Amino acid sequence: MGVLYENVVRPVLFRSEAERAHERAIGWLKLLLKTGPLVDLMAAYNTPAKSRPVKCFGLTFPNPVGLAAGFDKNAEIWPAMRALGFGFVEVGTVTRHEQPGNPRPRLFRLPESEALINRMGFNNEGAEAVAKRLSRGNAFKHRKFPLGVNIGKSKVTPLDQAAEDYLGSYHELADFADYFAINVSSPNTPELRELQEKSRLTDLLSQLLHADAERARKLGVPRIPFLVKIAPDLSYRQVDDVLETVLSLGMAGIIATNTMVARPEGIDDRGEKGGLSGKPIAGRSADMVKYISLATNGKLPIIGVGGIHDARSAGRMLDSGASLVQIYSSMVYRGPFFARDVARAALWHRAEWV
Repeated sequence: MGVLYENVVRPVLFRSEAERAHERAIGWLKLLLKTGPLVDLMAAYNTPAKSRPVKCFGLTFPNPVGLAAGFDKNAEIWPAMRALGFGFVEVGTVTRHEQPGNPRPRLFRLPESEALINRMGFNNEGAEAVAKRLSRGNAFKHRKFPLGVNIGKSKVTPLDQAAEDYLGSYHELADFADYFAINVSSPNTPELRELQEKSRLTDLLSQLLHADAERARKLGVPRIPFLVKIAPDLSYRQVDDVLETVLSLGMAGIIATNTMVARPEGIDDRGEKGGLSGKPIAGRSADMVKYISLATNGKLPIIGVGGIHDARSAGRMLDSGASLVQIYSSMVYRGPFFARDVARAALWHRAEWV
């Protein structure tokens, strides 16, 4: 299937502008969802035999390979991803207010590097609309894998009102999140990355955790795991500050990493601004995961994301200390069943990754 995709399907898709091709893929997945039983049949076929579920921050993941935020921004097709072999999905980034994002074109392929550059700008329908979609039907109630919800700051919201903005999204979406990913690291929303600074991050996360504790107390429900998504461009000293905050507040885990502003040597970005993802950032992301794992003595669950493009790079991420991994850009280059292939490879002995 991978050869067919790379030799036949991908060349056709690459004739279209990158975001248009993405929209076409979303349309196909919507059609798949309408087939009903076909999703179950495909999921059964694409689920690795003798799968070993992963237990992490109080949740059970059928396999360790998840869909990263950015693909299903508005929670339109997430149930269909099970048919492609995914063990979990993270929707979003969702903001409190609906926003169109940055002007198009804003998504670019770098085929020679198996990379993408995006400056999407958190385009989404807003937390209220996404919550309404998740409330319809029985998809969430009868979900077969965990659903993460990634939330970020609305562009119109001043930085000093960020906590209120995130809280608005939290209250809209709390009934539908198996975990929350707090996105403070996208390079495409002005000032957003300043929220990774220690005092700002502590204030933001403290308010979110307090709101969740109050909700759990009033409704008699479990607390929702919260994870912070950080940038690969942070220095290790900055990472230490983030970890001190995360550990002191009792956060469930961390997601490392988001897209990269810096350009690794040899990358021709064609003058396009935005976050770099895909194969070129694999080393930096795995190094960040390894640093976090060592710094926390392996006690903080990590979702490793960034540059996973084959079984070996996925294995490196897991061996560096990640409990789970996420992919997105690699599907553009390796095809829709890349998650299945990585999940099957994850059943091998660790020594076989190298």
